[in-house]
Amino acid sequence: MGFKVAVVGATGNVGREMLDILAERQFPADEIVALASQRSIGTDVSYGDRTLKCRALENYDFSDADLCLMSAGGAVSKDYSPKIARRGCVVIDNSSAWRYDSDVPLIVPEVNADAIASFSKKNIIANPNCSTAQLVVALKPLHDRATIKRVVVSTYQSVSGAGKDAMDELFAQTRAIFVSDPVEAKKFPKRIAFNIIPQIDIFMEDGSTKEEWKMMAETKKILDPKIRLVATCVRVPVFIGHAEAVNVEFEQPLAEEEAREILREAPGVLVIDKRESGGYVTPHEAAGEDATYVSRIREDATVENGLSFWCVADNLRKGAALNAVQIAELLVNRKLIQPKQKAA
Repeated sequence: MGFKVAVVGATGNVGREMLDILAERQFPADEIVALASQRSIGTDVSYGDRTLKCRALENYDFSDADLCLMSAGGAVSKDYSPKIARRGCVVIDNSSAWRYDSDVPLIVPEVNADAIASFSKKNIIANPNCSTAQLVVALKPLHDRATIKRVVVSTYQSVSGAGKDAMDELFAQTRAIFVSDPVEAKKFPKRIAFNIIPQIDIFMEDGSTKEEWKMMAETKKILDPKIRLVATCVRVPVFIGHAEAVNVEFEQPLAEEEAREILREAPGVLVIDKRESGGYVTPHEAAGEDATYVSRIREDATVENGLSFWCVADNLRKGAALNAVQIAELLVNRKLIQPKQKAA
């Protein structure tokens, strides 16, 4: 008997990606239900070679559902996830609503799979921020070998991380510039076309943004609370794919060649690192791919035991939808959930 899986936010960028990945990876589901808000009732979404009609989240009874992949924003998740969880349906939430709750595991399967065992406290599992997910996949094997003391990371984040409206704004602004129309900024605080914006999310009292704080807090929760991390998060005019320039300081020496070999063997990582023009991966090449790509690995002589590298991933996949499906697979493979018995 297969599982019944509900996808909430099925009409959004990440929700559609979740449906695609469930089909691609042949998740053992007997039934997939696409859910969205009232205004999206009847909207068609694709699941493999099938078309699903969206149903209303507000009216759906989750009592016979086994898993809910939630991608409808923090406010919706705060309201609905506990209700869904009480119906015996495990929620895997893509928003920031539950990431910092001590009773909710924050999971990247390649990094901290064992932490999933505590999911039953609330029947909710959190998916990390997109920029955090790819970072910790690359950091984990290096941390196991040489113990990370400090990380300095600058991100170059695509507009899809801010949703479909953000992608539409980049397209509309780019077109407006070419045809000499007025350029309107609605989703972003400044023009994004042919520009970069050093602000993602709101500003906090210490001058950092919420996105930067998320990377610090989530890396500590997922990987090691002793790691010190500072981030500068920047929105760039790219549709899909986040890139990161990462500088790491270790407790023990780690030569670049050994780091390269460790990363080549690491789950979820692909090393493309040739010291020649074009011998690295960019967001364009990572779009549509599942791996976290690492390039430009080199020693940093300005600190003791320092290393720098370039890291790229598809933020809609590993940064969101793929990671959520991998969490669902982890629950199934470890036999932490069973399909509910359907009424005859």
